[in-house]
Amino acid sequence: MPGNPNRHPPTSLSPLQFPPASAPRRRTPLSAEQDSTTAAGQRVDTPTTGTELFGGDRRIVAMRVDGELQDLFREVPAGASVEPVPVDSPDGVNVLRHSTAHVLAQAVQQVNPDAKLGIGPPITDGFYYDFDVETPFTPEDLKALEKAMQKIINEGQTFHRREISDADARTELASEPYKLELIGLKSKAGEAAEGADAEVGEGGLTIYDNVRRDGTVAWGDLCRGPHLPSTKLIGNAFKVMRSAAAYWRGSEKNPQLQRIYGTAWPSKEELKAYLDRLAEAEKRDHRKLGAELDLFSFPEELGSGLPVFHPKGGVIKREMEDYVRRRHIEEGFQYVGTPHISKDGLFHTSGHLPYYAETMFPGMELEGAQYRLKAMNCPMHNLIYSSRGRSYRELPLRFFEFGSVYRYEKSGVVHGLTRVRGMTQDDSHSYVTAEQAPGEIRHLLGFVLSLLRDFGLDDFYLELSTRDTEGDKKDKFIGTDEQWETATAILEQVATESGLELVPDPGGAAFYGPKISVQARDAIGRTWQMSTIQYDFNQPHRFGLEFQASDGSRQEPVMIHSAKFGSIERFLGVLVEHYAGAFPPWLSPVQVLGVPVAEEFAPYLQDVLDTLQEKGIRVELDDSDDRFPKKIRNASKSKVPFVLIAGDEDRTAGAVSFRYRDGSQRNGVPVAEAVEEIQAAIADKRQV
Repeated sequence: MPGNPNRHPPTSLSPLQFPPASAPRRRTPLSAEQDSTTAAGQRVDTPTTGTELFGGDRRIVAMRVDGELQDLFREVPAGASVEPVPVDSPDGVNVLRHSTAHVLAQAVQQVNPDAKLGIGPPITDGFYYDFDVETPFTPEDLKALEKAMQKIINEGQTFHRREISDADARTELASEPYKLELIGLKSKAGEAAEGADAEVGEGGLTIYDNVRRDGTVAWGDLCRGPHLPSTKLIGNAFKVMRSAAAYWRGSEKNPQLQRIYGTAWPSKEELKAYLDRLAEAEKRDHRKLGAELDLFSFPEELGSGLPVFHPKGGVIKREMEDYVRRRHIEEGFQYVGTPHISKDGLFHTSGHLPYYAETMFPGMELEGAQYRLKAMNCPMHNLIYSSRGRSYRELPLRFFEFGSVYRYEKSGVVHGLTRVRGMTQDDSHSYVTAEQAPGEIRHLLGFVLSLLRDFGLDDFYLELSTRDTEGDKKDKFIGTDEQWETATAILEQVATESGLELVPDPGGAAFYGPKISVQARDAIGRTWQMSTIQYDFNQPHRFGLEFQASDGSRQEPVMIHSAKFGSIERFLGVLVEHYAGAFPPWLSPVQVLGVPVAEEFAPYLQDVLDTLQEKGIRVELDDSDDRFPKKIRNASKSKVPFVLIAGDEDRTAGAVSFRYRDGSQRNGVPVAEAVEEIQAAIADKRQV
């Protein structure tokens, strides 16, 4: 089972992650009297505080003391290792955004004292806060809240941390039912609700008070911190973005709250750059372009997250399928097929039940047995493997299919084609000996990268997802420590050999083994999780898979999962946004559009198009009653790669005129030359 193709970074302002606006700056050095350098940071020899150490540098917003992120005002004991945290570092930006979320919540309760507080964590590119309010927020409300926030920021309120017992916290927060629930969850809060670990965790509780300059407390919130030294540091580099409904703790069984999203950046310039990127992303929104280009739709009659492809979208989908089917066969895979539904016992054998139950559609009873829509293809591929005896001579044994799978994504996270409930995966499973595993992973990674390059994505980095070894989540991972260490080491070795940047993702592994995922940056720098390669030592054992080794013994294969597109739906959505709908010719639904200057030239142009069509090129003729200038405007909106124009001079010369997407034109091109140019662009998978 490949990694979830719907997976993206935690809830954010958009489904994508923009690159950081700037690189972290160098740490501020301590004075020679205060420190001696250690491998982990800078060690202080006498008790002090972060404010004394770094208070003169406004760029420093927090510190790490013996590895723990803390507020600057906290005491640093003698012998501790201290590192400053600049505002433009990943930790610093999170502190900035978390503090801004507090200011938002303060403003909401200032305007509406009856509003109840949910959770308000920093997220990719911003922050959010959930509120229980009587009526949803309007755009006018959000503007008013932004003004209220700016007033709080300008006051220069400071964040003060105080420890509090569970009993006292329940008394103080008696009117905040959601906070009371978090107090009860404590160390398990991170599992129970996204972002809740920003509020409570292991150990004691703390409340952060926002204190005015005269010493009076303006507002307070249950929180683990740390926070900025002062609201002044937020400045005017923040913005309230939008609001949306969100179920408490992500469950539709719980009350529906109102979530306000915002963003905050270290400088006004970085905020503007981010908003500009968002504006460009909005122009490229695949949902908008999909409708404009007549590619796909999401009929309400089908239900949320279930798209249908129109003829033009079907052309792109077919090209993708034909390409990846051919490539799999060239790479040594055998095409197989499996049903959409199975008895649920199969998923108990694989281990997906109960681990994966929440993201599978509910079971159904048929003929006295429980059935499930499949959410993954790997258990069925295991049945194909075990259908007869296997020899080491057959390995690597590679199965591949376009498997339709169904995953019960929560309604709040379904998003166009990039997060759906019904999808098709180009799913493959390689069965190999333990000795063959590194070579097979290397082979799969090369396959993946070459495929992505053919589709115009060539800026990558890799992510290595491993298991949690501490906390409650560690129990979801099955297998021995030795198995995990071996599998992780092999993936890390292959990833490092690729020369690509490798980013750790602790806790992000599937329950049955670690994985590499390819993260690709699109035309405007946003990051998408694309292909995955997963090492599985669990399912072969659970299914009793074996092969006869060269010495006659029975041995267990290693199983390598891989999905090159992830899912066809998600990949197509990414391509729409990457190309802004202007696909390279080989993928374009219509590759050549003929536009006659006048009706009398339509027959001549149709003959040219017929010649192209005979060579397998997708063509259309605009023979509408529209005037020529409007036809040209329509052609531009349709984003067809080649527009061929014919008038009197072209017909007389046996030629056509090219009009390209950028508005440039090349006149009087002989038909044979025009056909050759179009064919070459398609064959080379070249953008025009």
